[in-house]
Amino acid sequence: MLYLVHRVPYPPNRGDRIRSFRLLEFLAARAEVYLAFLSEGPPLPETMRTLGTICTRVAAAPLGRRARWLRAAWTLATGHTATEGLFHSQTLRRVIRSWTQQIRFDAVVVFCSSMVQYLNDPGLTDVPAIVDLVDVDSQKWLDYAGQSRGMKRLLYRLEGCRLRRLECALPKLAKAITLVSRSEADLYRQFCPADCIHTVANGVDLDHFCPVESPTSETSQQCVFVGALDYRANVDGIRWFAEHVWPEILRRLPHATFVLVGSNPSAAARQMAELPGVRLAGEVPDVRPYLADAALAVIPLRVARGIQNKVLEALAMGKAVVATPQALEGLGVEPDVHVCQASSPEQWIEATTRLLGDSELRNQLGQQGREYVEEHHRWETQLKPFASLPGLPAMDEHRPSFLAPERITGAVSSRDNA
Repeated sequence: MLYLVHRVPYPPNRGDRIRSFRLLEFLAARAEVYLAFLSEGPPLPETMRTLGTICTRVAAAPLGRRARWLRAAWTLATGHTATEGLFHSQTLRRVIRSWTQQIRFDAVVVFCSSMVQYLNDPGLTDVPAIVDLVDVDSQKWLDYAGQSRGMKRLLYRLEGCRLRRLECALPKLAKAITLVSRSEADLYRQFCPADCIHTVANGVDLDHFCPVESPTSETSQQCVFVGALDYRANVDGIRWFAEHVWPEILRRLPHATFVLVGSNPSAAARQMAELPGVRLAGEVPDVRPYLADAALAVIPLRVARGIQNKVLEALAMGKAVVATPQALEGLGVEPDVHVCQASSPEQWIEATTRLLGDSELRNQLGQQGREYVEEHHRWETQLKPFASLPGLPAMDEHRPSFLAPERITGAVSSRDNA
């Protein structure tokens, strides 16, 4: 099986990596997987070793940061999406061409719309394809357009419309298209009704993210946000929270703190750290201690697609969660049972201050949230439907490991070791 991913799928420490890595594990336990992915820089040797112990072959194709934006401008100017230019790689095409000349693949699994462009390789013409679309990306860009002005509004809308056109073409290319939630699948069917659409939801690692006793959590007045701090939707959400919600919370609770945890803090995220009561932790080796020490997790996203792993992880750790309806879409949680839901600044201020002042209510929500993910979001359960998708060969669920240390590759180009 050939598996094409738009970013290195390890370590599974952010949204797209979590799903792509869990799917990789699932496939590799049932078939021989040839993994090829794109990378902005050389992957760490440890990353390549780990992936090499899971896959038969691994190849990483580099993406030059400056060159990819030039490619994005070119593809946008020539009637395609900027997304296709951002994730275009001749090196990856050479890898695919080399592998398909040596191997007759039973199936190809493509992760996200950005990798669909590689299905036009001649060696994959007759290979059954599965597209894990995950989210309806076109809607995300249209949502961005709705919140922007001027040239940004025009460019975001153009990208959204062209991605919508690409998404509409997928049923002709793939035997099956998977999305992360029923709501995403329903949205996709609204503009592209087809029989090949399936829902394969996300899970959460319940052993890794589990309730931890913290000496400070009972008396804590700390709110925490965990997520990539260079991702537009995350930065937009926490900036809105910092400007419209946080000042009143701090007026009512002068000792409260708002901690931002995540990789690659943008300039806007760094500026927020200058506000009273806001602390930037940035990239940390392990987010769990920050969740454990916090009184509650806040997820104030105004634009969100699919299932938010940050919600699942906070619930798995037994934390009280306050989130927007957008951040909860795709989940089966009940407001005021598993989470607190808030939209307006007034609702956010009320929910947050109430929880910060009531440890018993926080514990009750946290316990019920943990029970919810235990019942509904175990990875092994969520991924089972993938094994029976049309286009995939019969896969042995109990297939023994075929891996050996000498099969690990350190390639950061088209070279690889069999």
